[in-house]
Amino acid sequence: ALIGWRDDHAPLPVVPRLLVHAGAALLVGACVLAAWTMPSPQKWWMLVPLAIVLVGFINIHNFMDGIDGILGQQGLFVMLGCGALAVASGHAGIAALAFAGAAGCLGFLIFNAPPARIFMGDVGSGALGLAIGAVGLLLVQRDPAMLWPCLILSSAFLTDSGLTLVRRMLAGQRWYAPHRQHLYQWLVRVNWSHARTDIAYMIWNLAIAAPLAWAAARWPALGPWLCIVAYAAAIVVWHIGKRACLASARRSTASEAA
Repeated sequence: ALIGWRDDHAPLPVVPRLLVHAGAALLVGACVLAAWTMPSPQKWWMLVPLAIVLVGFINIHNFMDGIDGILGQQGLFVMLGCGALAVASGHAGIAALAFAGAAGCLGFLIFNAPPARIFMGDVGSGALGLAIGAVGLLLVQRDPAMLWPCLILSSAFLTDSGLTLVRRMLAGQRWYAPHRQHLYQWLVRVNWSHARTDIAYMIWNLAIAAPLAWAAARWPALGPWLCIVAYAAAIVVWHIGKRACLASARRSTASEAA
């Protein structure tokens, strides 16, 4: 949050930001691993991979905070989902943490819903991304089968950010630089309102992610397959949406030229 606040007021180079993100991620990862019930020499090998995942969550939620309401509603949905998973699996402490995060997102969303009166900025988006990642890791630490429902809950953001990142890297672009190439940004560029775009993402969450996450928690043996189904569907929807946006943009350009 502190490095995000500093970056909001005066943009910082990538390296200092990533170093602070990595330090925070290593600290959270170490706290999770300290309580993990597996032999010590084995579990500490997981610290660096866990830190990389958490740094990814910090930056994914930062990049996805580009229109009014979208990150606040995503944080509310994922934290509520993680809280419900924690309650169902008997982990009251994690449930309390998740519901507290959801309450914070709800309180913020009241003022950030379109048209926004306040904005999250890097100070909020990065911290929220780390918090979501930490709650998910705590759930998985207590019950490894929770990995699949947690991934499903975040499928909208992980798919949009992941596919956009891959496309930018394949195109030789500076993948770490700010841009406007996520699907949600393209929807706004082709004249969708912020509210309409938020609703589209929430429809995915409620109609697809929530039922599949519940099923993955209810029948753990099916968890990996349900996760594959969720992400396969998300990839298809992303490609359809992106192609529709590009076609709409080309039509607009052609009509303006005429």
